[in-house]
Amino acid sequence: MKKFNIRKVLDGLTAASSSSSSATAQPGTPRENEVVQETLQSEHFQLCKTVRHGFPYQPCSMAFDPVQKILAVGTQTGALRLFGGAGVECYCQHESGSAVIQLQFLINEGALVSALADDSIHLWNLRQKIPAILHSLKFNRERITYCHLPFQSKWLYIGSERGNIHIVNVESFTLSGYVIMWNKAIELSSKTHPGPVVHISDNPMDEGKLLIGFECGVVVLWDLKSKKADFRYSYDEAIHSVAWHHEGKQFVCSHSDGTLTTWNIRAPAKPAQIITPHGKQPKDGKKPEPCKPILKVEYKTTRAGDPFMVLSGGLSYDTVGRRACLTVMHGKSTAVLEMDYPIVDFLTLCETPYPSDFQEPYAVVVLLEKDLVVIDLGQIGYPIFESPYPLAIHESPVTCCEYFADCPSELIPALYSVGSRQKRQGYSKKEWPISGGNWGQGSQTYPEIIITGHADGSIKFWDASGLMLQVLYKLKTAKVFERARGKEEKPNTDIVDEDPFAIQTLFWCPESRMLCVAGVSAHVIIYRFSKQEVTTEVVQLLEVRMQCEFSEVDSPDLGGEQTPTQPASAAPSSPQETEPPNQLSAGTNSSEGPRDNIPCLQVRSSPLKQSPGYQVELVVQLVWVSGEPPQQITSLAVNSPSGLVVFGNSNGLAVVDYEQKTLLLNMAISELYSPSDPYQKQPCSPRKPRQPSGGLCDSNDGSNNSEDRCKSPTSAKMSRKISSSGEQKPELEERSQRWSPRSCKKHFCSVTNGKMAARITQKLHIHRTKSDPNRYGKDNAFTRSRSSSVTSIDRESREVISSFYFCESFPRKSDSLISPCLLVGTTQGSVMTAALSLPPGADHKPQQPVSFASCGTLVRLKGGILTMALLDAAGTLLPPSYEPWYDPNASDEEKEKVRRRRPASPPSSQEGQDTQFAVLCSEKQAKVVAMPSQTSIYKHNITESSFVLRADVVQMAGSYCLACFCANGHIMTLSLPSLRPLLDVNYLPLTDMRIARTFCFSNLGQALYMTSPTEIQRITYSQETCDNLQEMLSELFTPVETPEAPNRGFFKGLFGGGAQSLDREDLFGETASGKASRSLAQHIPGPGSMEGMKGAASGVVGDLARARVALDERGQKLGELDERTAAMMASADSFSKHAHNMMVKYKDKKWYQL
Repeated sequence: MKKFNIRKVLDGLTAASSSSSSATAQPGTPRENEVVQETLQSEHFQLCKTVRHGFPYQPCSMAFDPVQKILAVGTQTGALRLFGGAGVECYCQHESGSAVIQLQFLINEGALVSALADDSIHLWNLRQKIPAILHSLKFNRERITYCHLPFQSKWLYIGSERGNIHIVNVESFTLSGYVIMWNKAIELSSKTHPGPVVHISDNPMDEGKLLIGFECGVVVLWDLKSKKADFRYSYDEAIHSVAWHHEGKQFVCSHSDGTLTTWNIRAPAKPAQIITPHGKQPKDGKKPEPCKPILKVEYKTTRAGDPFMVLSGGLSYDTVGRRACLTVMHGKSTAVLEMDYPIVDFLTLCETPYPSDFQEPYAVVVLLEKDLVVIDLGQIGYPIFESPYPLAIHESPVTCCEYFADCPSELIPALYSVGSRQKRQGYSKKEWPISGGNWGQGSQTYPEIIITGHADGSIKFWDASGLMLQVLYKLKTAKVFERARGKEEKPNTDIVDEDPFAIQTLFWCPESRMLCVAGVSAHVIIYRFSKQEVTTEVVQLLEVRMQCEFSEVDSPDLGGEQTPTQPASAAPSSPQETEPPNQLSAGTNSSEGPRDNIPCLQVRSSPLKQSPGYQVELVVQLVWVSGEPPQQITSLAVNSPSGLVVFGNSNGLAVVDYEQKTLLLNMAISELYSPSDPYQKQPCSPRKPRQPSGGLCDSNDGSNNSEDRCKSPTSAKMSRKISSSGEQKPELEERSQRWSPRSCKKHFCSVTNGKMAARITQKLHIHRTKSDPNRYGKDNAFTRSRSSSVTSIDRESREVISSFYFCESFPRKSDSLISPCLLVGTTQGSVMTAALSLPPGADHKPQQPVSFASCGTLVRLKGGILTMALLDAAGTLLPPSYEPWYDPNASDEEKEKVRRRRPASPPSSQEGQDTQFAVLCSEKQAKVVAMPSQTSIYKHNITESSFVLRADVVQMAGSYCLACFCANGHIMTLSLPSLRPLLDVNYLPLTDMRIARTFCFSNLGQALYMTSPTEIQRITYSQETCDNLQEMLSELFTPVETPEAPNRGFFKGLFGGGAQSLDREDLFGETASGKASRSLAQHIPGPGSMEGMKGAASGVVGDLARARVALDERGQKLGELDERTAAMMASADSFSKHAHNMMVKYKDKKWYQL
């Protein structure tokens, strides 16, 4: 990303942004009449990427440096991911975005060569923390198919689709005039083209002999000096790979019919051996049945025992449906190792980088489509190593993310202690073999936690401190539900049916450690954190009936009138008298009547063993109403001091006391408005029959027709009921058909995180046709049912709860004392307040109910409400009150020591003076409202043409600001409370719903999003973090001595049996081979080279960089000069000795004796 000058942008903000602030002030500068003295300035902000975590998405190539012990992985999108020891990760990207077809390390040189599908090769400098391209070479007339760089050589062999081989000097990235043409390599009598080059390697014992493999099955041993073929080896089947024996006398080829052929280099007539590792051997001696192609083979020798032969593919064709396998052949034993995903590539790790020595293999790195596995060859059974990288983010597709920076320091040790008991057993006892590089030593020391929710209902807690990512703890929410076991209950192929437990949204309070999770099956689960194991005999269940009924009257009836088919509803201010059921209640589900009073999932009836960690406190499920499924939950919040959880959807909101296990409130959105409220929605249409609605996917996952829309109620009246076991017994007998979980999912209409999907799909007009049902594969499967299919007309008429905020403020204008209240935001831009009346004392009882009183609309904004917060008179954030954490399974005495509510001690409001500021942000604008006067003192129109996807009030440089991410890609920050623009960067245009669903801001200038189905990208908008980024990043290259070359031995040295060296400079240099054709390839200086640096760098930084490079070059030249001087001195000394010997020999002889 090119360098960004924030001052220029802020000086010339767009009209939609600069002219929208209600108070006229220069952007980025403080206003003179500010209510609060603000300290944040534009200089505090800068946007840059920090680190990328997770498994490389769509990998296609791999390389390993055996001395530096660094692994490189290339992807189909042109990305490079480099891995070393724990915490050593690096990401870089080719600008073209073409697939990386091959990678080659300059072993122990701190450099890497990448070959791309667009026929370009690039040289990367890995000696800097952020790798850069030094040189590039773009071929114009040849398609690159294979590359080979011999150890300690500067000449790179490049094979092409035409069958030719070109040679590149990797120091200057220039082509040599030496070319091996295909027609000279093959037999002159051959009438067909041999096909592309699929293999190049030099003989381990003779660098002057080059082995060239062509796709058709022909292998040529080429003599580089004489420029002709020594031997040609032909086989009927196509070749996929070739591997040498370290002595250079034999090589092995893998073929498309599942055979391995072993050749002696001096016997080209026929193979010395032909084997089919997985073929059935006929008894009559006939040729084995053909098998699948062996895509790659490696042949590695050991000093003490039999050699290893490792291969991928080659299975019999009758093994239909069998998973991909890696075969390890060692002596007479053959081990077939099944993999979870298809194999992309594998590499055998060896003790020595020298191909002419015994290889001594110790591990195999297997790159799979969605995983990286390292197998220990030194232990019986070939166990795998435990990976230190966070490669399992996508174990189940990520559906939501939350990011907590600067959280309480005791949280990470607590989560680690309970998570360490979940680790798998059976790993290799050895250390992880990819151990290169050094972990960055930054000044960033505050704890960070990332929480990811997944499609299978699991939740993962990650330690994200110090640019690392390590899983701490995994919670499986699906354990509280019964699983479908019978064939008739199995989900069909529709992807909507596959994820009934998927996490829709979650709320986590780090201080009280309360966790509340909402799933797509309209369920809410409340968890408490405990360090003790318990067995819950009966999972506590509360069923809630949230319903919208329609009438054709002109205004909604707020008087609590009941519908004839529903039981009487309690007043909003009183709790329900019925006790919650302890197990799933049955409902009407006969073939003649509609499904009613049935939840989408069945809570387990057997005892639940709960390990230390998060343990279920209560399950709340919304039930079907008159044949219609419950609407998905769009927002939720927890207030731990009062033991309340509130959640809402398109039907209204419900408040549950999770300590008393009772429903306190169940009301429609219309009931939140006061009767005289001008914003109250009036009904405009009678109730329409509901059509089943399939879900949309990501922004490119398809669109719904009119028959698939959700219904669009315009006015509502709630019927409040808690179903109990006793009430539903008669209905159980009437049911003749059992409902299965899959039935519910087809009718879900999500307004996310789901309302976001519908908004983006309609506003950006990004659709996906049915002919492309799964563009991103299973990774995006979840998103196909997570968005709303509500059309624009329906959405305008339907108001949905979009956010909640518990606080202690002034619910009414007339209030002079603060009191607990709840702010409710809707998709129509209304922010309403509800006053909470909490009973005195530490615990509230059912006899002392919590009462709610709606106080009407606080303010109205354009677009749906995204976030709400409260500041005090000094501009400091007032966080929601919380209860300090205590172990729910501890003794009562220990509980009482900790369990005290935080005292509410903000000052009362003096007459005519506002003591609080409510910060409200919607999809279009932000407002700051003074409390208790409820006057809007600041307003800022964030965007006119786009809409905000995520907004958060975050701490930054000792102050607070509002951070926003828009669908048009802009990331913005606004000062608080004056809403001055401080940062506006066009960073990331929205191309996928995944980004919108997972983008989140955190404190201290941190943010993240899922950049692919398998990777998390972390970014920072803090100038301080950007300045310290170099210190925080890990180092890939560390100075390591290259191992000594193998000893040739006395007899090999005497009789010439050792490895033969070759002066390639004499063969490939311009003097010997001439210049290559200029039209064949174009040299492009990279930004990391001197030419690129001269063009890109400017100012003092550029001068310093150039000076540093010049010093390095000068030091290198001085080193070369020292070597030349030493050589000249040795030569002079030798000449002096020779002259002295001549003088002594002829000293006393006469001239005629000579």
